[in-house]
Amino acid sequence: MQYREFGNLGYHISALGFGAMRLPMKGDHVDEETSIEMIHRAFELGVNYIDTAEPYCNGESEIVVSKALKGWRDKVWLSTKNWKNDQPTGPWRQMLDNQLRKLDVDYIDVYHMHGISWELFDNYISRPGMALEAAHKAKDEGLIRHISFSFHDTPEALCKIIDAGCFESVTLQYNLLDRANEPGIARAHEKGMGVVVMGPVGGGRLGAPSPEVQALIPGGSKSTAEVALRFVLANPGVSCAISGMANLAMVEENCATASRQEPLSTEEKDAIEAQLEEKKRLAELYCTGCNYCMPCPNGVNIPGNFHAMNMLRVYGLKELARGLYQQFGEDKENNLPASACVECGECEPKCPQHIPIIAQLKETHRALGKGEK
Repeated sequence: MQYREFGNLGYHISALGFGAMRLPMKGDHVDEETSIEMIHRAFELGVNYIDTAEPYCNGESEIVVSKALKGWRDKVWLSTKNWKNDQPTGPWRQMLDNQLRKLDVDYIDVYHMHGISWELFDNYISRPGMALEAAHKAKDEGLIRHISFSFHDTPEALCKIIDAGCFESVTLQYNLLDRANEPGIARAHEKGMGVVVMGPVGGGRLGAPSPEVQALIPGGSKSTAEVALRFVLANPGVSCAISGMANLAMVEENCATASRQEPLSTEEKDAIEAQLEEKKRLAELYCTGCNYCMPCPNGVNIPGNFHAMNMLRVYGLKELARGLYQQFGEDKENNLPASACVECGECEPKCPQHIPIIAQLKETHRALGKGEK
């Protein structure tokens, strides 16, 4: 296992972390025996960072992590999250105290303000009597070691929160398909913050086989997940990538990938960058997402449908593409699938790319609709 500096905090953590958001389930409950076996195997292979949160796995993730930590607590960094960040110090502290009991630990190494935005930080968290004040008090008492935040807002908001200088680390999204946070990763790294990446395999979306993605690395690779993880770990600003793993085989593969001394060579990095730019160019030939064609008078989400199709056509990610397509039509305005097109023709004159939208929507439904192969 490779280990990296956790910002300027004076510690080293494993390049791979164990993400406990998607533990194996049996019905509505976590498969405890399998989950603990997987976590222990990851620890044995050198993983020393585990990430959980109170809502994960129907509220059972922290309980299972607590059991898995027995005998390992002094060797492993524990990360969890508090979502009561728009509330005063009392409720925020009460949640922390409950988590300490649930996890059966005396302290939490990396304690996150869960999924915050700039507005939440500016209007609530940073104000007197609110979450940041409570976090500093808890840190002074030795209940948490480092104050962190997890993030799903815009890249611009990310940099603003980083520049506020209130946090020691950040957990954020970053992968082959979503590189929007690259500037924020660089900014956090420059300021000495630890940077933990969630979703390095796109929440499992990059786990399915794709010859196109596997070919991004010259000479190929064993799996799509390997390419995705190596890409994230090749970013010098990344301290650790946390991956949710469904079985022991995934644990073994990801640990082997994170044990490479150099995730990607200079030549491999350059080749991937060049091919990603080419794939972006190809995707934009089909649709740039400019939204000039919207709103569709019949409620079809034209750019969204084309985005799903690009995941198949450009990246070869069939399961992801079909999953995205099945999400359309969930009672949201202008969010119907391609099959809802009635060929009215209002969209095509508006498209600056002169895309034959009607024909492309038909192709999308043929490729991604139910029953298609």
